Amino acid sequence: MKVLNLRCANDHRFEGWFASEEDFQAQESAALVQCPMCEDTGIVRLPSAPRLNVSKLRESPPDPAAATHARLQSNWLRALRHMVANTEDVGERFPEEARRIHYGEVEDRGIRGQASAEESDALREEGIEVVSMPLPAALKGPVQ
Repeated sequence: MKVLNLRCANDHRFEGWFASEEDFQAQESAALVQCPMCEDTGIVRLPSAPRLNVSKLRESPPDPAAATHARLQSNWLRALRHMVANTEDVGERFPEEARRIHYGEVEDRGIRGQASAEESDALREEGIEVVSMPLPAALKGPVQ
């Protein structure tokens, strides 16, 4: 098993687990490796910890911006996981179901789904709160 430190073009950092170096290269060349945050396939491999000279790292203080970025990324993923776990996916029926909830036709509950920008604007004009959030593919189904 090969664990690699990876980064997408949007500077999201994550780990990738591969059977071998060749497996990583094959998946990368087929654009199968994607960022779990934004689904970008422009992935760059970062240096792995075993190749770093940790004595030099001890001499310089940690980068607070990198730590803040990692913490924000972690919190964002945690919030998305919470939303997925506590809402019902109504898919393309989102605008219709949001209206039914708003007008008291069905039980009030948290829902998520897809709506076009025009549909979202129409819902907002009716006084229905709508928040657009990108949902990484990794969170759309069960996580292994």
